[in-house]
Amino acid sequence: MDPIAANRLNWDDRAEIHLRDSTGFYGINAVRAGEKRLDPIVDGELGDVAGLRVAHLQCHFGLDTVRLARRGAIATGLDFSPRAIAGARALGAELGLPVRFVEGNVYDAATLLDGPFDLVYVTWGALCWLPDITRWARVVAALLAPGGALYLADSHPAMNALDEQDERLVLARPWQVPIDAPFRYNDATTYTGAPDMLAHSQTYEWAHSFSAILGALLAAGFRLDFLHEHETLPWPAFPMMEPAGAGMFRLPASTPALPLAFSLRATLG
Repeated sequence: MDPIAANRLNWDDRAEIHLRDSTGFYGINAVRAGEKRLDPIVDGELGDVAGLRVAHLQCHFGLDTVRLARRGAIATGLDFSPRAIAGARALGAELGLPVRFVEGNVYDAATLLDGPFDLVYVTWGALCWLPDITRWARVVAALLAPGGALYLADSHPAMNALDEQDERLVLARPWQVPIDAPFRYNDATTYTGAPDMLAHSQTYEWAHSFSAILGALLAAGFRLDFLHEHETLPWPAFPMMEPAGAGMFRLPASTPALPLAFSLRATLG
């Protein structure tokens, strides 16, 4: 099966489980109650979005899109999962927010979304699902008005090459892979801790190096405003990770520190 088609089936299954939020991983009830707080990394860097036209790519079922709308953004979310987008639209309608959700492949975003936008927002667990990072950067550029910006936060490429084995972090996978040779996974359940079994468990992911990510953005006409590395993540990527407060996780003090996440802002032109 085509990797993107396989991933879409898997994310439809995940969306069904995630929308129930039986473990509280996503905190949907807090959002229903009015929460607009993002994670500490994003909250500390994003800045004021009031009045900005924001495209939230790979939005899943739209919790951050909703949060951005609550902060005054004119927010549009895009995701390739029909089930996720249906859930996002239902949530937006339930909350009475003027937020728009569009179903489609991120590589078609420039034709699917009603741009131009002031900001493209991409966070957490997004880049590994993109086979072609250079093409993605061009799509982001095509969405933006002159002087518009990308805000990106995701897991660190160095961390992505590691796994925990016998309470130690070991090098487990290559630092980058070709478009036609993605990693193949077969996980029976999703990452939230819910016991529900996935009907479509096979997924494909890609590893992108820092140089590939930054090089793609520079080639697409962006200039880098900042690049930060972080020792915390908004989920426990390894079993050994410990709570760091405010919904974040870090490696234990007994383990040498390494960057778990990175974030950047890049302006077009």
